Amino acid sequence: MGFCGIVEDKVDAVERSEGSAGATPEPVSAGGWRNAGKRVLLPLLLCFSAWAAFGQQHRPALIDVHEHFNGEPGVLDRLLGKLNRVDGMGFLLVTPKGMAQARQAIADHPNRFAGICDLNIDAPGVLDQVDRCQRAGFIGLGEITTTLRNYDDRAYWPVYERAQRYHMILLFHTGIVQRLTPEIPQDASFDRMRSTRLDLIARRFPKLIVIGAHLGNPDYAESAEIARWNPNLYFDLSGSSLIKTKGDYTIFRSIFWWSGVVSPHTPGAASAFSKLVFGSDVFGGDSEEFDRELDRYHKMLDACGQPADVQQLVFSGNVWRILERRKADLAAAGATAGRVPGDGAAKR
Repeated sequence: MGFCGIVEDKVDAVERSEGSAGATPEPVSAGGWRNAGKRVLLPLLLCFSAWAAFGQQHRPALIDVHEHFNGEPGVLDRLLGKLNRVDGMGFLLVTPKGMAQARQAIADHPNRFAGICDLNIDAPGVLDQVDRCQRAGFIGLGEITTTLRNYDDRAYWPVYERAQRYHMILLFHTGIVQRLTPEIPQDASFDRMRSTRLDLIARRFPKLIVIGAHLGNPDYAESAEIARWNPNLYFDLSGSSLIKTKGDYTIFRSIFWWSGVVSPHTPGAASAFSKLVFGSDVFGGDSEEFDRELDRYHKMLDACGQPADVQQLVFSGNVWRILERRKADLAAAGATAGRVPGDGAAKR
């Protein structure tokens, strides 16, 4: 078991012992958060300090933010083999079935795997889920999808606030979604998952890193425009988009149009393509699809005339910078370990 897993078990043991003593838990709001934080926050900060010290130190050549894992046998070994060959790191999108295996793999291979915790944002007790994911050492939540409300509905704001407090990354499915069992009624809506729903989230929670999967397929132009003005918002191009546009990848030049433009009407950027990150969206450790998606990215960026330094940002640099900033934020939180959110001045 990794260090963060030990911390989680210790915190759970404390909570169980308090419950068995007949104590009534205080609501996690205002004073409730402060008292809960004093009991829980210090071990969590130790966990993150350990991650910062012993985690990824070498910037990989490739960071894949979109690898699904549902506990299937052999998948992590296949992904590890692929990531070793390409000097890569993968964000595992982990369902509850795969949680134990993923935690062990992350502990054993921190230079190859990081954890993104599957989250049903409409489930009762969702904030408890967020807390448990954080205690388990996962760096983010996702893939958030098929919600019952629009992504930017205020009912979800407590989740986003909690994720921001924990310096988490949020990965949202954006755009059209598959329908594998059309004979079964489904409460899912493309409109609720439009990439434009991420604009308010990114603005309202400016320290939260938001990644939209699939560039809002098919709303590419809108997705790029909201990314243009939100420095904490990125998109991957996984899924069918690079398949259907393979006849003319240069269309993305008009979507990511503001490269090198100097104007009061747009933020400056050497390349607008730097708003992209790599995502393979592979299921079951499908190494062939991984290779195909990587090849599509390269062909698209080459067709659009993107130089090596820009491609390096897309394939690893952007996400590496996010991870390094997150590490610094967690270290800063550890330096003020006597203070919990809402406490005011640090304890003396």
